[in-house]
Formats: sequence, structure tokens, C-alpha cells
Amino acid sequence: MRQRACLQSSACPDCGFTLIELMVSLAIIAIMASIATPMIQVTVQRQKEQQLRTHLHDIRRAIDAYKKAAEDGRVKKNSDASGYPPNLQVLVEGVDDLKDPKHKKLRFLRRIPFDPMLNKRDDTAPVAAWGLRSYDSPPDQPRYNQDVYDVYSLSPRIGLNGVPYAQW
Repeated sequence: MRQRACLQSSACPDCGFTLIELMVSLAIIAIMASIATPMIQVTVQRQKEQQLRTHLHDIRRAIDAYKKAAEDGRVKKNSDASGYPPNLQVLVEGVDDLKDPKHKKLRFLRRIPFDPMLNKRDDTAPVAAWGLRSYDSPPDQPRYNQDVYDVYSLSPRIGLNGVPYAQW
């Protein structure tokens, strides 16, 4: 008797959801997920862009510190050289401090940061993940010759601000 009453009454506490109620619930969840997905993707891209800004800032700060050390006579510099580091690895390995009596190493970076805009994270060769620009190369056509004046991302993608990552 009780089963028969349950099938006839939709307000019965012992009964489950009807198929229509389940379909409406699933439709609402699908709509909410379709709204949230683009927002999550933008948030992830925004975080990667912030990480790119930080990594570029860290490398550029280290390059500037190397240049300042070269100008101060703490780093060996040839007379025809610009004073910028010959490569990024020198910033990690360090150079002898010429003003220190014990010639301790001057290190400018703990490690070379990776480029978050590239799909792969290569900790074995992070130097290859950055584009290098020499002091004597023009900004619109960067090339690497004998020193590292600046770094840029090798990603062909465009940022949320409409500027390609290679131009940051």
C-alpha cells in the first residue's frame, strides 16, 4: 500500500528524484560549468603572465647587476666588450670578484628561470627556452652575438593585453 502511495505522490520523503528533475539539475550544472570554464582559463593565463613578468624581471635584474659589477671593475672585461654577460649560464655559475682578495665568486642568479609561456618546462636546458638579444642588435630584430643585453620569450602567443610575449 505504501509503495502505491509513493508512486502517486511526488512529495513523498521516501521517493527519489524524477527523470525530469534530474535532467533539469544536470542542465543547470552544465550551464554553470560552461560559464566557469573560460573564467578559469583566463585566470590560469593571467597567472602564467605574472610568472613570465617575474622571471623576465629577475633575469634582467641579474644582467644589470653583472653590467654594474663590470663597470665597477669587479668582473673581468675586455676593452672592446660591452660589459654584459657572455651568456645566461655565467649569471648562475658566477665569476671571480676581482676586488675581493680571496676572489670569491659573484653569482647573480640561483638558477635560470623557465619560460612559463612555452608548453614544456625544461629544467635541464632553461637557457634554450629564452630568446637572447645582444647589445649591438636592434630591438625589432633581436639576435645573439657575443653578449646578453636582454631576454625575451620565444612563445608565439599574444598576451591578454594584446602584446606578443616576445615583446614583453
